[in-house]
Amino acid sequence: MLVKMKLDPTKQRLVYGFFERYLKLNEQEEIILKNEIQQMDEADKIMEIPISYEEKGREKEKKEVALKMLKKDASIDFIAEVTGLDKKEIEALKEK
Repeated sequence: MLVKMKLDPTKQRLVYGFFERYLKLNEQEEIILKNEIQQMDEADKIMEIPISYEEKGREKEKKEVALKMLKKDASIDFIAEVTGLDKKEIEALKEK
């Protein structure tokens, strides 16, 4: 339904946020959902839907890696290159 609605990005984020907040799937349910989506005609479009918790998880992981690298005295330039984080963000992590 979301793919067929052709919502603008702002409305998409609102709808996605609602589902992420109130539709909590366990691991087995996620597997079932992914299998069902793969059987649909518009599977490629559906799989492109951004999932913010995945984005947040990746961002958190990058920061954790940056912190470990800071503890090993890696340079901020190197950390930025490896993690893709902004140098200012890395400097803020270093100050903490």
